[in-house]
Amino acid sequence: MATEFSRTLSLLRKERGVSQRVAAADLGVSQALLSHYENGIREPGLAFVSKVCDYYHVSADYMLGRTLARDGSMLTAEEILNAAEPGNVLQGSVLATLRGKLITSASGVLFGLLGKLGDKDAINAAADSLGCHIYLLYRLLHRAAGGSTAYFALPEEDCAAGAASAGASLARTDYARALAKLSREKAAFPDMSHETLNSAFPGRSQGMIQVLSTADGQLNRLNQSGLK
Repeated sequence: MATEFSRTLSLLRKERGVSQRVAAADLGVSQALLSHYENGIREPGLAFVSKVCDYYHVSADYMLGRTLARDGSMLTAEEILNAAEPGNVLQGSVLATLRGKLITSASGVLFGLLGKLGDKDAINAAADSLGCHIYLLYRLLHRAAGGSTAYFALPEEDCAAGAASAGASLARTDYARALAKLSREKAAFPDMSHETLNSAFPGRSQGMIQVLSTADGQLNRLNQSGLK
């Protein structure tokens, strides 16, 4: 049965873009044994866990699902909830770290669920849409900090006219189309219940729920005030 460690071990290898054969050789184990570790068939010893942490540059706490931060810094349930509370007292880097972890957590759950579908069109469209939003937010910060517009290929006037937002919107359309196609084909969509999410993504599911709750409340307030 897959564990948080086995899932993370597999995801990190795929993220790094190496095959099981290459990763196994680098870690000093057979490919068959690494496959067993990644599928939760066997549990590794501490020596292997240590090698994995060094190989992927992450902490043991991250590998074991005890923290969302790769460097091992802990994010408690209370911190997750407080970070998204309107008017919270957290400021500066602490608030940025907590809110960043929430978004990272939510993104991990989203792409984890999309990975279960295995549809590259849906995965790529979701990534493109999120990428456009991050691009726009970073570009605004870059400009406010006095950065040169020459850093980006997209002309400033086109960006200001909404090119990045349009790109995100088009990607969302592609995403919706990909999901609709899967529905027509009777694809096996993952179970989205809280119980299943908590089991499949321990620790991260709480971040996703908090992001959804915060955004839903914000959008509902805007809707009720007439600002659609």
